[in-house]
Amino acid sequence: MGLNETVSAERIHIGFFGLRNAGKSSLVNAVTGQSLSVVSDVKGTTTDPVKKAMELLPLGPVVIIDTPGIDDEGTLGEKRVEKANEILSKIHIAIIVTDVSVDLTAKEKELIELFKKRDIPYIVAYNKSDISQKEIILKENEILVSALRGENINLLKEKIGQLAKTVSSPRYIVYDKLNEGDTVIMVTPIDESAPKGRIILPQQLTLREILDRNCTAIVCQPEQLKGTVEGLKNKPKLVITDSQVFGKVAKILPPDQLLTSFSILMARYKGDLDVLVEGANKLSKIKDGDKILISEGCTHHRQCNDIGTVKMPQWIRDFTKSEPEFSFTSGGEFPDDLSEFSLIVHCGGCMLNEKEMKYRLTCAKAQGVPIVNYGVAIAQMHGILKRSLEIFPEIAERI
Repeated sequence: MGLNETVSAERIHIGFFGLRNAGKSSLVNAVTGQSLSVVSDVKGTTTDPVKKAMELLPLGPVVIIDTPGIDDEGTLGEKRVEKANEILSKIHIAIIVTDVSVDLTAKEKELIELFKKRDIPYIVAYNKSDISQKEIILKENEILVSALRGENINLLKEKIGQLAKTVSSPRYIVYDKLNEGDTVIMVTPIDESAPKGRIILPQQLTLREILDRNCTAIVCQPEQLKGTVEGLKNKPKLVITDSQVFGKVAKILPPDQLLTSFSILMARYKGDLDVLVEGANKLSKIKDGDKILISEGCTHHRQCNDIGTVKMPQWIRDFTKSEPEFSFTSGGEFPDDLSEFSLIVHCGGCMLNEKEMKYRLTCAKAQGVPIVNYGVAIAQMHGILKRSLEIFPEIAERI
């Protein structure tokens, strides 16, 4: 996968914030070298967060997000500000753009405190330096810029690049669990929910890591698994399956075959596998009337046999022998108040970046609501959770 093909969820997210008419959108355009945002002298031109996946040298693949003014007014303005606040859960770096000719306002200071509280590294960009004579002593994370004249734009990019190094650390799906020359079987069902002409993102990312590790990857459907395993001279190091056929695959394989799912691997890659495994314990305690939130990070077209809205609720009913109440969210939707729920069942999060996935886990944990993801939940309901975690012995031994 080349840089230009890097999916948004795998890119560093950079958010631009500020008051209306601070020159925020102009600075976004100057940094990106594109007319990404509409620029106008009329306050409030940016009405919703504007996102653009692009290459930003020297960083590489990033997502730039231009947000509405944090001082937007009225009921609609409040909704726009809420949207801007939602962006905080997914950004790695924040740029607050302010007019150098005036002092920081209370709203700007509140926003900076919010960056600190969320542990988001930030830069204060004092804009309109070309028309201001105000003397200012800059701190390390502050910079004078002119979006109009392009002054210090490259220096701002360098500062962003320096911050990017502090927020980007190596993360692996399966690379660190393999040795060069290993054979891995990937079980990928092709049914009505599979995208036409391609395999889904977790499978793509996993396949790439297997190849990068100089291992052999064999891809098959569940119906071909038995013949595939029997045709191998040596036992595969690992079998990775789609969660929906976890139980079926487990029955085909010998008990000593290392087995896990794409969803479990993504749980570690995008969030905190320990927290999700703890959440699995709640499944057996669900009672009639308990409220369960099923949340998906993408907004795919719902099929008649959709995993989130159809299969998962039925599996939970069958497993718990109860009739809980289900609520559903998708995409960027995720409630601030989770207190009404007894359990959250989340997808693998492949379309969310790790920042947003970890934020959701943190919110659930802070409010005392157990959370589990699809792969962990399905393994638990099939009685194979411990086996599916043997690839992570430090976690499996605690079950």
